[in-house]
Amino acid sequence: MTKTTLANTTQNDWVLIDAENQTLGRMATGIAFRLMGKHKNTYTPHVDVGDNVIVINAAKVKISGKKAESKVYHHYTGWHSGLKETEYAKLLEDKPEKIIELAVKRMLPKGSLGKIMFKKLHVFAGATHTHAAQKPLTIKGAE
Repeated sequence: MTKTTLANTTQNDWVLIDAENQTLGRMATGIAFRLMGKHKNTYTPHVDVGDNVIVINAAKVKISGKKAESKVYHHYTGWHSGLKETEYAKLLEDKPEKIIELAVKRMLPKGSLGKIMFKKLHVFAGATHTHAAQKPLTIKGAE
């Protein structure tokens, strides 16, 4: 009989991913995979065993096809006629971190455990980040 992993016995590592010249969707799936902890042999669906992920150069992420001109992000404010739309190009100019955060957040489980996993994602638009003290392991792409 196998025992399930307890939350306080897991080792959460720090991982650094460079988003420069990477495809958004492929990178986001790899990040979500790491945040959930599916790359570890101690993975348990109801326990947070994932790693902390730092993403740099979010402003240099690529998307395929004609999505750069046609992709639109929607959110609803809760008010009547409250549907807000933002084009990809405008979001890339104003908040490039938000593009990666939205892509990854939508791939994580919905609910309280997904919120805990999402808090371990740290996205930065430029090449510098504030988590150097954690000595993150640099991985190539979203392996």
